[in-house]
Amino acid sequence: MSHPPSPSNPDNYRQQFSEFGEFDENAGFTFSDAADEMLFDIDEDLEGATVVPDDEGRVEAPRSDMEFESLKELTAYYKQYAKQEGFGVKTQRIKKDDAERPVYVTIDCARGGKYQPKNINISKPRPTTKTDCKAKLNARLNKSDKWVVTTFENEHNHITVSPKKTRLLRSHKCLDEYSQRILDLNDRAGIRMNKNYYSLVVDAGGFENLNFQEKDCRNFIDKARHLRLGKGGSEALNEYFQRMRDQNDGFVSYMDVDDEGRLRNVFWADARSRAAYEYFGDVVTFDTTYLTNRYGMPFAPFVSVNHHGQSILLGAGLLSSEDTHTFIWLFRMWLSCMNGRAPKAIITDQDRAMKNAIAIVFPKTRHRYCLWHIMRKLPEKLGSHSQFSTGLKTSIQTALYDSQTCTEFEEMWGGLLDKYDLRGNSWLQSLYEERTFWVPVYLKDVFWAGMSTTQRSESMNAFFDGYDHSGTTLKEFVDQFDNALRKKVEVETTADFNSINQTIPCVSPFNFEKQFQKVYTNAKFKEFQKELIGLMCCNCTLVTKQ
Repeated sequence: MSHPPSPSNPDNYRQQFSEFGEFDENAGFTFSDAADEMLFDIDEDLEGATVVPDDEGRVEAPRSDMEFESLKELTAYYKQYAKQEGFGVKTQRIKKDDAERPVYVTIDCARGGKYQPKNINISKPRPTTKTDCKAKLNARLNKSDKWVVTTFENEHNHITVSPKKTRLLRSHKCLDEYSQRILDLNDRAGIRMNKNYYSLVVDAGGFENLNFQEKDCRNFIDKARHLRLGKGGSEALNEYFQRMRDQNDGFVSYMDVDDEGRLRNVFWADARSRAAYEYFGDVVTFDTTYLTNRYGMPFAPFVSVNHHGQSILLGAGLLSSEDTHTFIWLFRMWLSCMNGRAPKAIITDQDRAMKNAIAIVFPKTRHRYCLWHIMRKLPEKLGSHSQFSTGLKTSIQTALYDSQTCTEFEEMWGGLLDKYDLRGNSWLQSLYEERTFWVPVYLKDVFWAGMSTTQRSESMNAFFDGYDHSGTTLKEFVDQFDNALRKKVEVETTADFNSINQTIPCVSPFNFEKQFQKVYTNAKFKEFQKELIGLMCCNCTLVTKQ
């Protein structure tokens, strides 16, 4: 799975050059035939350099024989000049001597170079910034170890941008340490990126006062996460997976790494989970909120229920981010682990990235939003309404739970919008547009294994209670994961034994109750008896007689 490169990643414009062009041999250096020629991101070159702030005034235009104490000082100066003139820059090439010391540099306009299409779909060409602009600055290291400007070309073949827009140019973007710290803290607290980024916008007094955009923040968080492994985290995962593979042949694990070989996403499932899916895989719930919210760890379990109504784990993942690409990777790994058999139905939180990924990986699976999650948002979204507690909340619940047909729900929904003057509420409008994903009357034709309105995260909380706490590291988590699984197996074994060894007496003289008594587990038979008792207490009225 690939992700967009970060602002300081040069991969998307790395090029190789066969010739270095003109070079002043009087500089007094000799070069090996294998002298390096590399393309660097200007921000990487400036790491640790002092860049002249905007409020210190304009810098003069480059001229031949200008001297600088270091390469960083030179690139910092030219970057500031480019910013005030409205163009971006990139370090096109650096030539080194035999001692691997930079001695010659060319800094180009960021729009230099020719466009070279990389895909064959000519009907949908990708936008390009390349115009083959020839503007550039050349400099060399002299005998006094100072950098001297040799030539400067300042004619651009494109329109430069206004100073107010230069903050949008790649080379002039800068995600400062303060913003990085705020982004990371908010991300650990479970705050979504759009709100996380907007908090920085408000803090800065507007978008125009930031030298970065939301995409840059997403790239930073994507790098900062990388599972936040902590000390010994990666080693603990490898040791755990190897131990599980040694214990049973059915254990499966997948690791996703980035271009630099760093761990990004992980998925695993043991033999018991894979076997359980064969029997209980019709309906699956998928929820990343449990450990994400409690510990800042994006834990992503696939959960179902067994014949006792107990939550069972059908595989789990640890994710670096919660975007569509990440979910696609996880769902595909899980599907591969389960021999390509997709579930008939899946329940998730109301999440756009999950929805998109499910439509791609499980196109024939019926997708449902967890009603518990949606109802939990009512106080947040509508609590400020003057009649929320005196009628509005009840009206919403009545429309959801008492509607017998789709038409009836739509009429009741429209009625409450008019009654409480909520036609303009964007949140309710978005819910209505996606009503087939969460309103019970639209979903009653599908088997949901009793999970349609059950908040399975509560079961996952109980599943891990006693095995972790708010300070649990990833290493501790994987070390204790086995203990939690074994406890769950023991609970199921005990329930199996009780269903075989104990019989729950019937509460009615009806023969069909005895039939259910024989085939149901004790837990499920109790649920059936509850409904039966309710039916027996109803007053029956003769409607027709034939």
